[in-house]
Amino acid sequence: MALRPVRLGDARAWSAIRIRDEQYLTPWEPTPYGGWARRNSAVEWPGRWYLLRAAARRGSTLPYAITVDGRLAGHVMVGNVVREPLLSGYVGYWCDSRLSGKGVTTAAVALVVDHCFRAVRLHRLEATVRPENVASLRVLAKLGFRHEGVLLRYLDVDGAWRDHHSYAITAEELPAGGLAGRLVRQGRASH
Repeated sequence: MALRPVRLGDARAWSAIRIRDEQYLTPWEPTPYGGWARRNSAVEWPGRWYLLRAAARRGSTLPYAITVDGRLAGHVMVGNVVREPLLSGYVGYWCDSRLSGKGVTTAAVALVVDHCFRAVRLHRLEATVRPENVASLRVLAKLGFRHEGVLLRYLDVDGAWRDHHSYAITAEELPAGGLAGRLVRQGRASH
């Protein structure tokens, strides 16, 4: 597993995963206006990529592609990056259903959190998740995100306004060696 910037050339692979995994992803992602197939088609990617790239250049977003054996497997994005005085952002992620339960997403989010607290010098990262999303809750628990509350009717997901739980972690909570280092020490990952 590795991380890299998202690329314009990711269109076909991105679309293939997203279209195939519609049933797997729709319960957790914002309702796509115009329908899933249209919003996740390869022709949609260049526009999304351009917006992500522009936001990344402004420093308000950090979009990463998750790769496994060199192939696109998902995304981790830190969005709504706010510099001083907050020094914060939120983290969101998705991964190919064929890799579910294999630690890929956990490792990817750990690397991004470590990068954000070290190189980017953020102080706080937040994540919101539907209470029914057991897989995502496991990712956050393994990484040490703490529960902060419930956001009622927070986001339009799968056609309705859904409650989300709010989780966060701050730079002071980063263990020695970072989150990725802790996963290695726990035997959940290797270098």
